[in-house]
Amino acid sequence: MITVVWFKRDLRVTDHAPLREAARRGPVLPVYVFEPDLIAQADSSPRHLGFILECLAELEARLAALGSPLQRWQGTAVEVLQALRDRLGPFRLSSHEETGNLASFARDRAVARWCREQGVEWQQWPAGGVVRRLHDRDAWSRLWMERMTPTPLAAPEMLQPPPCPIPSPLHLPPGGAPRHLAWHPDTLPDHPARQRGGRSHARQLLRHFFDQHLADYRRGMSSPLSAGDACSRLSPYLAFGAVSVREIVHAVWRRRSELQAMPPDLRPRGALAGLKSFESRLHWHCHFIQKLESEPELEYRDMHPAFAGLRDARFDADRLTRWCRGETGFPLIDACMAMLRETGWINFRMRALLIAFSSYQLWQPWQKPALHLAREFLDYEPGIHYPQVQMQSGTTGINTLRIYNPVKQARDQDPDGHFVRRWLPALERLPDAWLFEPWKMPPELQRRQGLVIGRDYPEPLVDHEAAARHARDTLWRLRKDDAVRRESRAVYEKHGSRNPHREGTPRPRRPSLPTDGPQLGFDFG
Repeated sequence: MITVVWFKRDLRVTDHAPLREAARRGPVLPVYVFEPDLIAQADSSPRHLGFILECLAELEARLAALGSPLQRWQGTAVEVLQALRDRLGPFRLSSHEETGNLASFARDRAVARWCREQGVEWQQWPAGGVVRRLHDRDAWSRLWMERMTPTPLAAPEMLQPPPCPIPSPLHLPPGGAPRHLAWHPDTLPDHPARQRGGRSHARQLLRHFFDQHLADYRRGMSSPLSAGDACSRLSPYLAFGAVSVREIVHAVWRRRSELQAMPPDLRPRGALAGLKSFESRLHWHCHFIQKLESEPELEYRDMHPAFAGLRDARFDADRLTRWCRGETGFPLIDACMAMLRETGWINFRMRALLIAFSSYQLWQPWQKPALHLAREFLDYEPGIHYPQVQMQSGTTGINTLRIYNPVKQARDQDPDGHFVRRWLPALERLPDAWLFEPWKMPPELQRRQGLVIGRDYPEPLVDHEAAARHARDTLWRLRKDDAVRRESRAVYEKHGSRNPHREGTPRPRRPSLPTDGPQLGFDFG
C-alpha cells in the first residue's frame, strides 16, 4: 500500500519520522498542499509564501534525488486527499502533528473526520518537544528531554515511488505556485532584505553562528544595532521546519563538547555562556508552542479571564494604523516597524517593545496588533506568537509586567542613534540631543533643521509617561484582587513553566503568586 506523506511545517527529509517510516513500509508519495483558505487567513502574508516556496524548491530536489519527487497540489486538504483516493485507491496518510492557527486546527479536524469516514489510516508523529493531550505541566520538561535525547533521524537512503502517475486538475507542476489568490508572490514586490528560505541557508547560518557569534550572543542580542549579527537567525527555518529543533539541540551539544575539549586559553571567551543561553531558548521555543497546543483559543482569547475585553472600549483604529505604519512619533518604535516591514525580522527586545507600546501606552487590545505582527514576522510561529503577545500585553496574569519607556529604551539600546537614523531618513540630520524626543525641539530649531513636527515627522500619539502610569495602575489594581490571584494560579497550573533548568523534576511550589519565567520575547535564537 502507498503511504502519502503530507508535508506541512516540516519542509525537510532529515529527522522526519513520517517520511522515514513510510520509506520502510513501501511506496511513498510526498505531497505538499497549497490551501487557499489557509493562505487567505489574516495572519498570512506573501513573505511567508515566498519563503515556503524557496524551502520547497530544496525539498523537491532532495526528494527527487531519493527517488520519489514531491507533488504540489492546490485545494483544501480534504479535496486533495479525496482526489488522491479516487486515483490511488486505498492509501495510508502520514504526517507530523501541527500546532498552527485555529484555521489549521479546524483543517486537521476535517481531515481526521474524512479519514474515519473513508477508512484511511492517518498516523501523526510528534513535532519537536510539543506534547499532544498533555495532562500535567509538571511532566513536560522531562518529556521534552526525552524527545530531544535520541539522535536525529537520518534521511531515508531511497524512496520507492508510486507505480503510476496521478493526473488531476488540483495537481500543480513541479515548482508550481498556488493560483487564483488575492495576492501572489510573483505579482507583489519582494523584500530583498529578507532571509531566503531553504535548509542549506539554515545550515550555513548555524555554522556561522557557532564559529563567529557565540561569544557575542548574550551581550549582543538585546540591541537592534548588534542583534542581527549576534543572533542565530534560525527562527524562520525552525518555524517552517527546514530544520528540526532536535537537530539544533544536538548541534548545540556537539559544539559544547568541542568547546569543553579545548584548552581554556584557546576557547573563545564567553562561548560556553552563549551556547547555554542559546540552548535555553530552544527549550522555551517548545514551551510556548505547548501553550497554544493545550489551548488553541489563545489565538484570540485572553489567557486570564479577568483581562478579557479590558481594552476593547478604547480601541482606536487611527492609533492602530499609525502604529502599523511606524508613524507613532516615537523614533525607536517607528524605526523598529520600518526595519520589520523591510526585512521581516527584528530582535526580541524590540518585538517586545512594539507590542508593549501598543498594549500599554496606546492601550489597544492585543488581537489586531498581533495579526499585523504575524504578517510581518518572517518567522511567524503561531504557538510562540500568541502566548508571547499575551505575555507582553499583560493578559496572562502570571508574567511580570514589562512596560517599556520608548525614550529610555532608545537611549539604552541605540545611544548614538545609528539604528534610528538608518531606518528613519527624515531624522538623519537631527542633533543627538533631540533625536529620541524630537517633539521637544523648539519651533525655531525645527524650522532650521527642516523637520517640523506634525508635518515632516508625526507628533507623538500619546503622552507616553502618563499612558504608562494609567496602564500600570489599572493592571496592578486588577492583579491584586484575590479572585484574580486565584485564577492566576489556575493559569499557572495549565501553562506555567515548572522547570527552567530542565533537570527533569518540578521546582518547588511557592505560596506567592507564580510567574512564568523570564520575558524572552518572540525570537528564540
